[in-house]
Amino acid sequence: MNHPQIPSGKKNGFLLLEVVLALGIFGIACTGLAVAFHRMADAASMAQNEMRITRILDSALTEQLTFPTLEEGVSQIPVEGTDIELDVIVTPIEDLENQDGELLQDMFHVKVTANWFEAGAWQSRSVETWRNNLMYQP
Repeated sequence: MNHPQIPSGKKNGFLLLEVVLALGIFGIACTGLAVAFHRMADAASMAQNEMRITRILDSALTEQLTFPTLEEGVSQIPVEGTDIELDVIVTPIEDLENQDGELLQDMFHVKVTANWFEAGAWQSRSVETWRNNLMYQP
C-alpha cells in the first residue's frame, strides 16, 4: 500500500489560533451561563421576599379580623426580626347597602399596609377587607 507522505515541516494538530478561538467561544458561553444563573438567583430571591411579605400581611389581617369587636383607628405594629412596619387602619363604612337596599350596620373597612426599605427606596404592599363588627359576638 502506498501512504501519502506528510511534508516534514507540517504537523497534524491544533494551531495556536484554533485553541485561542475555542477558548474564546467557551469563555463567552460560560459568561452567558453565569449571567443566566445570577438572574435566576435574583428572581428566586425576589419571589421569596414577596412570599414573606404576603404571609406577614395575611397573618396581620387575620389577627385583626379575629378581634371580638373592631374599633375605628390607626395603629403601627413593628414586625419582630424584620425591618417591616405594619400600618393597620380600621374605618367604619357608613353607606353600605345590601341587595335589598337596606343599610348594613356596624360594617368596618380593615386595611393592613406593610412598609419597608429595600433597594434604596421605600416599598409598600397592602391588603384590605370588610367585616361586620358583630360577627364574633356571643
